Parts: sequence; C-alpha cells; structure tokens
Amino acid sequence: MAGVVSRRGRSGRRRSVAEINVVPYIDVMLVLLIIFMVTAPMLQQGIEVEVPKTASKTLPAKVEPVVLSVDEQGQLYLNVSDTPKAPLSAEVIQARIAAHHKLHPDVPVLVEAGEDLPYKKVIEAMSLVQKSGVEKVGLVTETPAPGRAGGK
Repeated sequence: MAGVVSRRGRSGRRRSVAEINVVPYIDVMLVLLIIFMVTAPMLQQGIEVEVPKTASKTLPAKVEPVVLSVDEQGQLYLNVSDTPKAPLSAEVIQARIAAHHKLHPDVPVLVEAGEDLPYKKVIEAMSLVQKSGVEKVGLVTETPAPGRAGGK
C-alpha cells in the first residue's frame, strides 16, 4: 500500500521518499459510510412487546387521586366529575383536571387503561393530563396474582 517515490535531490541523485497514498483509504471509508447510511434505517424497526404486570408500591391513603380512565373504545372518564360513569371530551377533561390541580396541587393524577388498549391511546391520555398543567402523571397497575411468574 505504501509507495516509494523517487525524486531527484539537489545533487542530482535519486532519493527515495516514503509516502502513504491515502486516496484508497478515503474510497474505502466512503463506501463504508454509504453502506451504514443505507442499512441504518432498516435497523430501526419495532417489534411487538407484551408489557408485563408489575408489583408496584401503592400510594398512601391520605387523599383519593384523580384518575383518568380510558376504555377499549378510547373514551375518557374522570373520577372527579359529576358523572364519573359518563364519557367526557378531551377539552372538558383538560379543564377539569387543570381546575382540580389548582385547588389541590398535592393530589396525584393517574391514568388507568386496559391492558389490551393500544399504547398510543395511553400516551394520548398522559399527554392530555400534562397539557392540563400536571407535571407528574402515574399509571394504575394491578398486582399480579400469586404464583404467576412475571405476571403471566
């Protein structure tokens, strides 16, 4: 790879100068860069994951938390409303959570969703709570049944 170039010095005799020709290295690096640029988007595909149930620490029973529930159809329910069994619009829920949070800033806000509900719906519900001015949002989970490893 290293080439020996001969040059004539002042005395007229040939002198060998050892230089590394970097052009082939640059070509190889460009080819590798192109290969990585083509293959990188292929490596970012998602896989299906079944999220496990977890045994989590329960909240202290001082105050009842605000719970935003999402059913399988994506309808939203709020436990601090006049009719907790009636579905509410996103705007109404956002206004009620914001008002309740101003009066009771220490009350935790939780999102409750079924395990078969698409992840997107849960994230949308959490985003709705955060848009209401609540910084910390929790998730309601169930304790797995005893004797079932990993909650399965």
